Amino acid sequence: MEIKQHHKHPYSPAYNLLLQAGPRLKLLHQVHAHAIVSGYGCSRFLLTKLLNLACAAGSISYTRQIFLIVPNPDSFLFTSLIRSTSKFHNFSVYSLYFYTRMVLSNVAPSNYTFTSVIKSCADLVALRHGKIIHGHVLVNGFGSDVLFDRMKEIGVEPNSATFVSVLSACAHLGAFILGCWVHEYAVGNGLNLNVVLGTSLINMYTRCGNLSKAREVFDSMKERNVVAWTAMISGYGTNGYGSQAVELFHEMRRNGLLPNSITFVAVLSACAHAGLVNEGRRVFESMREEYRLVPEVEHHVCLVDMLGRAGLLDEAYNFIKEIHEEPAPAIWTAMLGACKMHKNFGLGAQVAEHLLASEPENPAHYVILSNIYALAGRMDQVEMVRDNMIRKCLKKQVGYSTIDLDRKTYLFSMGDKSHTETNEIYHYLDQLMRKCRETGYVTVSDSVMHELEEEGEYALGYHSEKLAIAFGLLKTSHGTVIRIVKNLRMCEDCHSAIKYISVISNREIIVRDKLRFHHFKSGSCSCLDYW
Repeated sequence: MEIKQHHKHPYSPAYNLLLQAGPRLKLLHQVHAHAIVSGYGCSRFLLTKLLNLACAAGSISYTRQIFLIVPNPDSFLFTSLIRSTSKFHNFSVYSLYFYTRMVLSNVAPSNYTFTSVIKSCADLVALRHGKIIHGHVLVNGFGSDVLFDRMKEIGVEPNSATFVSVLSACAHLGAFILGCWVHEYAVGNGLNLNVVLGTSLINMYTRCGNLSKAREVFDSMKERNVVAWTAMISGYGTNGYGSQAVELFHEMRRNGLLPNSITFVAVLSACAHAGLVNEGRRVFESMREEYRLVPEVEHHVCLVDMLGRAGLLDEAYNFIKEIHEEPAPAIWTAMLGACKMHKNFGLGAQVAEHLLASEPENPAHYVILSNIYALAGRMDQVEMVRDNMIRKCLKKQVGYSTIDLDRKTYLFSMGDKSHTETNEIYHYLDQLMRKCRETGYVTVSDSVMHELEEEGEYALGYHSEKLAIAFGLLKTSHGTVIRIVKNLRMCEDCHSAIKYISVISNREIIVRDKLRFHHFKSGSCSCLDYW
């Protein structure tokens, strides 16, 4: 059959040829070859149509072959492909395959995606896969969608394992509102609060900064194993309640439960962040002497961190030298952070040598070393460190912050102007910071001095957490807690500024950074400036 070109159609000639070819494999091969020769071979729009027609022609091998050459497939392409394969019973398994590729490619699914892939699960009687995808449905905010009803119609009812999966995602993302909804849904559907589900709820609430809800779940559990106790202890520690963490640890021991290696990491970390040095020393000794557990890297890191934060730099350094094996980079990193905190530049330089020797390609080490030199006024050394980073093609990790509003997650980076309401956000933040300065806030000069590869004080004023907080205050009513998740450690200037913002706005602001939680309220922080 000869294919005629019709120029009346608004699409490209190659696309018009595809429309004429239809789901006929031989003609599709011809049109594909024609598209490559005429320069349309990489057109995602054209390839999406070709994929659907190849699938309709019954050739899954050709469909996969085309898929592998698509540059950066988007949500529309994935969804079209998943819908096409879900229409043919023999191709249902490929619907799951393409959905998996979509997830691994970090491409956001739509409700249409879920409708199709759930149909394939039903056709394959793949209940296990259906329950996993059910978790994805909830995490992506489609829990109340007609899609959801379709799952229940085909017999994919949520169970404890489903909710554990969803709660884990909520904990990771800091998605508090969705996590609460999952909790209510589980209770409303009569799910038993077993130790696994209960522990998942504790993790979710503590990772979202709500200790009272976490403790409420913990106290309501009929069965509590060492994992549940450890989750609650860890939650207290990361949120700045070190004394409560230690108290709960002792209560656990009184109840006859044996702490494991992870429990000791949680307790030691809590002691480090709360400055409970003597208690931390006793816990570390009991680990070795009473429970006969051999300290691992994580325990060594916690102890060095604890001693270093408390200013006991010599003791921390001597402890490292007593470790029998070669100290792990994480141990040197904790030591270097302590040197920076207490402005011990000589020791910091020695520690940095060990760290750079063990991980010469890690840009974070160069950044903190540069910071130390900048604080010491050694700008010649700062330039040397920057030159080394440039020569090694190393870049500082980009910081970003997220805020969850109305079941949607919004992401901000430093100086970000991609948001549709950028002008309003920046104007509001400028006004907010002006009011902060009027009440006593001044930029932390140390932070300005060592802003590596950034724009000094201007950049500092528009760090990602400040933008996210401004957006949250703009979009929520008075009395609503603002919850922010940041991928890096918060800088000193932002920490100072947010204390003032909490007063000006009369709001509680919770920031989860790389290391811990900061609960800002009425001008103070739960970390007591010890972080």
